[in-house]
Amino acid sequence: MSGCGLTSGSPMVDDVSPGSVGQGEPLSGAHLTVTSKEFTEQLILGAIMGIAFEAAGADVLDRTGIQGSVGAREAVKGGDADGAYEYTGTAWITYLGNSKPIADPLKQWEAVRAADLKHGLTWLPPSRLNNTYALAMNQANFKKYGTTTLSEVAALSEKDPSAVTLCVEGEFANRADGLPGMEKAYGMSVPARNITQMDAGIIYTQVAKGSCTYGEVFTTDGRIKSMNLVVMRDDKKFFPNYNAAPVINSKALKKWPAIAHILDPITRKLDNSVAQTLNARVDVDGEDPHEVALDWMKAEGFVK
Repeated sequence: MSGCGLTSGSPMVDDVSPGSVGQGEPLSGAHLTVTSKEFTEQLILGAIMGIAFEAAGADVLDRTGIQGSVGAREAVKGGDADGAYEYTGTAWITYLGNSKPIADPLKQWEAVRAADLKHGLTWLPPSRLNNTYALAMNQANFKKYGTTTLSEVAALSEKDPSAVTLCVEGEFANRADGLPGMEKAYGMSVPARNITQMDAGIIYTQVAKGSCTYGEVFTTDGRIKSMNLVVMRDDKKFFPNYNAAPVINSKALKKWPAIAHILDPITRKLDNSVAQTLNARVDVDGEDPHEVALDWMKAEGFVK
């Protein structure tokens, strides 16, 4: 257990009953464990899954917040946890070792699902929530330069090299599916002097202040909305699709097939706008991820 980070856990004790999901309590008698990675969006998604299981009658153990991607995956794969929300691009590239993403989001999910069945993992249908890389700028720079796509950023960089300054993470600056690959795909060449590397959290404030014209962001981060940043469209579909989908231990799903029907309507409701709003309540307003998840589940009528 310690190898995958599952050294502790606590029972979920939310006072919930079925709303539009979990009617008839088809998980009554089930003892299910949910897990997640440690960042905000994952903590919220893990709580959403657990609350849905609770409403459907299950006893749920909360083992969300595992550090790093591999630990959460291994927990579900090995049966120490029964389910988690995972990202298609992460599975395809990081776990399954592919170098080229599949441009079509549904085909990407289908390929991951087919490959992971042999690992004892079943991917349920994906959401529209796509937590991928993007470049964003503040409103003042948007009014000044008017770019809306990465192709337009590339054109601006060629026309006026000093206009395009970038704030990026060190990892993004060096990854093939990050800045080097993006520059190659868009025929862009940003001089090294125009690129500043910094921690992810600082990028948002620096872009908002205008310290750099464009910053590397994640498309579902709540700070995009709260800071009113403008996200550039990846018009050549360079960045991988990172659609969130439930991944369930296949043995657990066989024993409790109702899991699929319970999660499907919830997953269908998740998109980037929902994620930005929920993430902002944690990252900007300082609320608790579990409470944010519970509020949303009640507001949507999934649980009572």
